[in-house]
Amino acid sequence: MKKILFICVENSCRSQMAEGLALHMGEGIVEPYSAGSKPSGTVNPDAIKVMQEIGIGITNQKSKSFADLSIREFDYAITLGCQDICPFVPAHKHIEWNIPDPKGRSLDFFRKVRIQLGKKIEKLIKEIK
Repeated sequence: MKKILFICVENSCRSQMAEGLALHMGEGIVEPYSAGSKPSGTVNPDAIKVMQEIGIGITNQKSKSFADLSIREFDYAITLGCQDICPFVPAHKHIEWNIPDPKGRSLDFFRKVRIQLGKKIEKLIKEIK
C-alpha cells in the first residue's frame, strides 16, 4: 500500500476531507494520513457535515501536526494550497493540488471542494494501481 500524506495549514478542512475520501476510495491501495503546519486542534464541523452527506465519517479524525504522525516518510506528500508555508516532508513524490480553503465559506463551497478532492484522489488511485 502506498502511504499518502495530505497537507494543509490547519489540518481542519481540506486535508481531513482528503484523508477520509482516500481511505474510502482507496481501501487496500492507499494508506492516507493528514497533517498541518499550524494545526487548529479540531476538525471543521462543516467538513464533517459534507463528508457525512456522502456516507464518510471523519468525526474520529484529529487535527495534528507533522510531529504527531507515527510515519516519517511517505510515498506521496500532497499539499492542498499551502506550498509556501508547509515544511518539507520526506516523500518519494511531492504534488501540489492548490485546492481553495473552504474555511468560513458556505456548505456549497465545502461540497465543491469535496468534489474537487474526490476527482483528484480518484485519478491518483488509478495511477497507483
